[in-house]
Amino acid sequence: MPKSKRDKKISLTKTSKKGLALKQKIVEDVRNCVEKFESIYVFTFRNMRNEIMKSVREEWKPSRFFFGKNRVIALGFGKTVEDEVEEGLHKISGMLKGQCGLLFTNCKKQEVIDWFESYSVEEYARSGFEANKTVELNEGPLKQFPHDIEPYLRKLGMPTKLDRGVVTLIKDFEVCKKGNILTPEQAKILKLLDHRLATFKLVLKACWMKGKGFEKLSEDDETVAEESDEEMEAGDE
Repeated sequence: MPKSKRDKKISLTKTSKKGLALKQKIVEDVRNCVEKFESIYVFTFRNMRNEIMKSVREEWKPSRFFFGKNRVIALGFGKTVEDEVEEGLHKISGMLKGQCGLLFTNCKKQEVIDWFESYSVEEYARSGFEANKTVELNEGPLKQFPHDIEPYLRKLGMPTKLDRGVVTLIKDFEVCKKGNILTPEQAKILKLLDHRLATFKLVLKACWMKGKGFEKLSEDDETVAEESDEEMEAGDE
């Protein structure tokens, strides 16, 4: 019986012993997923939040979301026709650019596409985010805030004072302007005001299915990721 391509040894040079073991495990995990699941989807993401991503993983079980170093994951698939572990998988390797992730699943293609197109979650914007609208506050009381937060609001740059125990703006205040990049202080103020300017979104780029091969699903090669709560780990958590 011919030897399976999945058994082919991969050379990982310039890697410490500890790092080598991790990379080899990632390659092995990728190949196990190729064998276990019928299809693979490459996606990018907007405004990544690990807490939301954990709930997405739960919703999609037993499918598997996978994040990691693009170069190492590509080794698992194979980068060329000669070393790919299944026909057409080297094209998936070619799509692994910038911030992206993978979904291994046995769900039908249309089910996957419909979910990705419809799923989004409004989230708080972080510093570095380009404001998509102007947020302004009028002079007067801010009754939503407790009195003891007033010094913190002033520290963030808001012109406030306590008036008979009520947090009060002493003049009109522009929190942010559409098109400008948010500062850390502006992002904190928007969160305190419960203004959610960002949207968590997963965007499909391409897919591969056993027996059908590779298909590009989007012509948009834009990198749509923002910094996550913490660095995404390889595999699922």
